[in-house]
Amino acid sequence: MSCGDPHETDCREVLAEVYLYLDLECAEERRTLIRHHLNECGPCLREYGIEQEVKALVARCCGNETAPEQLRERLRVRLTELVVFETSESRELAD
Repeated sequence: MSCGDPHETDCREVLAEVYLYLDLECAEERRTLIRHHLNECGPCLREYGIEQEVKALVARCCGNETAPEQLRERLRVRLTELVVFETSESRELAD
């Protein structure tokens, strides 16, 4: 997804990391970039709102259960791989 406007941080990167942002699981520097992007990009902000609602619904349904640390780490690695893959793929298309 892209709103078509140029941004410091690409829309796809922001949306790929929105769960890490919501869970406070990314570095503060990255949180600042994502927050800045969401403040200036309406389409991503709307998508973020949807993601936030889904997260709230899951939290209500699952109570205070947390995923095992091994699962959380595997998900972090996989999300990072997806972001890197999409970023390099979009750069190849631009060249």
